[in-house]
Amino acid sequence: MKSIRYRISISWIFIFLILGFYQNACAPSVRTNSSAEATPHPGKPAPKKNVILLIGDGMGLTQISAAMFRNQNRLNLERCPYIGIHKPASADDLITDSAAGATAFSTGHKTKNGYVGMDAFGRAHETILERAQRLGFSTGLIATSTLQHATPAAFAAHQPDRDSYEAIAMDMSRSGCNLMIGGGKKYFDRRKTDDLVLSDSLEAKGYFVTDYFENEFSSYRLPQVDKLVYFTADGDPLPASKGRDYLTRATKVGAEFLHRIRGSKGFFLMVEGSQIDWAGHANETDYLIAEMLDFDQAIGAALDFAQKDGNTLVVITADHETGGMAINPGSRSDSLVVSYSTLKHTGSLIPVFAFGPGASSFAGIYENTQIYFKIKNFLLDNQ
Repeated sequence: MKSIRYRISISWIFIFLILGFYQNACAPSVRTNSSAEATPHPGKPAPKKNVILLIGDGMGLTQISAAMFRNQNRLNLERCPYIGIHKPASADDLITDSAAGATAFSTGHKTKNGYVGMDAFGRAHETILERAQRLGFSTGLIATSTLQHATPAAFAAHQPDRDSYEAIAMDMSRSGCNLMIGGGKKYFDRRKTDDLVLSDSLEAKGYFVTDYFENEFSSYRLPQVDKLVYFTADGDPLPASKGRDYLTRATKVGAEFLHRIRGSKGFFLMVEGSQIDWAGHANETDYLIAEMLDFDQAIGAALDFAQKDGNTLVVITADHETGGMAINPGSRSDSLVVSYSTLKHTGSLIPVFAFGPGASSFAGIYENTQIYFKIKNFLLDNQ
């Protein structure tokens, strides 16, 4: 009897081993986002992963439509195979402002209008840029506004008042961001709240600091450094229609600058077409279309980089729509009949366009905070 029980036990062990081998052999492979998956040969470093987030401030579907009609019915935006829609409301208002809208993108938290880098209770949260910086990625901010304006501020500052430009400049000087291109030099160097010269502080931290007066950006070759600030204006940059022409080139050379920084795991770059919003507030159609077409050229530069690189996710969206813009009957592609319902923002849902690895996750309808999580999942998970 003892011998029979022994033989039965051995038989069951043999069956379990066979079943375990069969399950392992037949189980479907599971794809992950780990760096190991991205490394085809042992010993080789994982390829760099990059994100370029382009924000057309105030850009709704009508603004996109107007630019497309004026541009022979074509835009670079059409190169994006995935399109979604986000819900832009802030924590305290159905109609968001740029500060709350950009903070949703940068932190994953809804917040009150006017807050940058903070939740609705006034608590500061690490932004996607700051987290990327901490984890070994290079980071950058480019804008056609001042660098202290609400959208770029939301990625590198933490203040309860979006108009605290000098406090925001102080936060940005401490952020560690590798590349900053935009206006607002005076908030760094000719401050009213103190006697600090933040450009000197930046240089002491290893930044190369220059501006439009010293170097014309159209012909300026970015130096082989790891940290650079280029001021495009003392205050607000000019509109595109009045000679501002740096956004497309800044996007191209900015991506290349961040990509070549030695030792970085990849990069996060935020590019804002800031003055689409300003044109919407003014209800000025020609101004708006010129800003839209300028922004679309920057989108083209980002997509060209991503297409060549193969490991870059490009996301294009807006924080909100501005002006309640409508294209009315009687319009032709070269002669639009346009009206506006307000000088302020509206609560319209906002399109999201995506290109590259991870782009499919941006399809669907979701809260604006999900843009943070979708970018984080692609760029920073498994870090």
